[in-house]
Amino acid sequence: MANYYTETPELKYHLRHPLMKRIVELKERDYADKDKFDYAPQNLEDAMDNYDRVLDIVGEICGEIIGPNAEGVDHDGPKCENGRVTYAPGTSVNLDATRKAGLMGMAMPRRFGGLNFPIVPYIMAADMVSSADAGFENLWGLQDCAETLYEFGNEDQKQRFLTRVCAGETMSMDLTEPDAGSDLQSVMLKATYSEADGSWLLNGVKRFITNGDADIHLVLARSEEGTKDGRGLSMFIYDKRQGGVDVRRIENKMGIKGSPTCELVYKNAHAELCGDRKLGLIKYVMALMNGARLGIAAQGVGISQAAYNEALAYARDRKQFGKAIIEFPAVADMLSTIKAKLDASRALLYETARFVDVYKALDDISKERKLTPEERQEQKKYAKLADAFTPLAKGMGSEFANQNTYDCIQIHGGSGFMKEYKCERIYRDARITSIYEGTTQLQTVAAIRYVTSGAYAAKIAEYDQQPVAPELDIFKNKLKDMADKTQMAVNQVNESKSQEFHDLVARRLYEMTAYTVMGYLILHDATEEPEMFGVSARNFIRYAEAEVEKHMTFIRKFQEESLADYRKA
Repeated sequence: MANYYTETPELKYHLRHPLMKRIVELKERDYADKDKFDYAPQNLEDAMDNYDRVLDIVGEICGEIIGPNAEGVDHDGPKCENGRVTYAPGTSVNLDATRKAGLMGMAMPRRFGGLNFPIVPYIMAADMVSSADAGFENLWGLQDCAETLYEFGNEDQKQRFLTRVCAGETMSMDLTEPDAGSDLQSVMLKATYSEADGSWLLNGVKRFITNGDADIHLVLARSEEGTKDGRGLSMFIYDKRQGGVDVRRIENKMGIKGSPTCELVYKNAHAELCGDRKLGLIKYVMALMNGARLGIAAQGVGISQAAYNEALAYARDRKQFGKAIIEFPAVADMLSTIKAKLDASRALLYETARFVDVYKALDDISKERKLTPEERQEQKKYAKLADAFTPLAKGMGSEFANQNTYDCIQIHGGSGFMKEYKCERIYRDARITSIYEGTTQLQTVAAIRYVTSGAYAAKIAEYDQQPVAPELDIFKNKLKDMADKTQMAVNQVNESKSQEFHDLVARRLYEMTAYTVMGYLILHDATEEPEMFGVSARNFIRYAEAEVEKHMTFIRKFQEESLADYRKA
């Protein structure tokens, strides 16, 4: 039987990371649930075994149901009739399988019917689901929204809505509008409070809403009359059972066709406030987007895994000029580069997920009791790391997914352009990952202050202190050189005191930093598991070294007067 978990040993490796001990202790509150729920773990070993068993179930569902359904779902797609969405038949089968397996509230507390999993194993499930069908991950993975509801909703809302999510109901986040894409402070969907109804009423249009006919929606709307910026926006919960929202149409997309991307019309739709007024964008959407961006990072890694699997299988099977094409150096080089980028982006994904896990758990604990001074320091440390690493993981994971699916088709040659092969669908599915939940350009904007302030450099210095296998010393020296060149480029930009120059080369600085961080992470992985990661580490660092050199040369030789050329472009 096909199983995406047992067939991807890299997942088990990342699940065993030493920081998981601290993560589990915090998440389980020293195993306080062991006497309340018969499925709650008794200790660390029990918890880790539980994650392993559930991930094995996810892997089996991906291998036996979601993966085999993917082509049919891509062909059939969802339908919209009379303002409602009907999923493709394969999507309904997928949802039924994940619901029956209890996988719809993985990260939610047990008191709401969830599994109380940390972010790391949940993201591993998302990684596998994305590899099986990236479009279905957009439906299943929107349980991310439940995290925001859990974090900011009141107890009554948690009891009413989170129990439904854990039981299998779907969610959506209704943020963008025809005139408010990345610029969410321009949202104009109107929220007015009706004294007669004792409810908020929502009116307006939302566009590009993933799974727009979901059961429960988190909606960004303008609650403060006369405002035009983010300070007039609040977050609302809309329950489909209340009525008042119709699907005008489903977008005809390039990829992820199984996921209905909808235009919604709100007409006096009853909704309730989530959290406090005026904090919808400033606080709640920022938290929601960070979670969503980590999910897209996982989606990118899963797509890269699918691309590597397809490319490797084809290269071994396809014969030209009397031998398998994997024996040709050009093809072997492409395959090794795909694998190196996959392993590096996965290392960055799980490093980020661990940072998020620690700070989220401590933040949750702070609502129950006062944190100790040591815990407050720990929370601050990991919150900063999570904020810095999330845009790296999302940006690079999605860019590598696009590059890897491109190369996967190239290895297939003309056959890769045909719909008979999975790589054609995987390629189309990958393209959106560097656009939605914040384009790569916006990830650069989010990350660049950590580049120019030296925050990444400090973390890289920590990584440099970790021991490596003697045979990898040469690659550690390459990474030190990459870090030095990145710092030289940063210094040049800072010393220029030109905002225009800063903005122009920000993407290059971002990538130089990301390549260096990923290089150190995969070098550590290769030291721990040389058979699993040794080749990828060497190949990735060679590749990254050339990329850093390219960017550094551009920045070093760039002249201020050259800005005029870019203004004309």
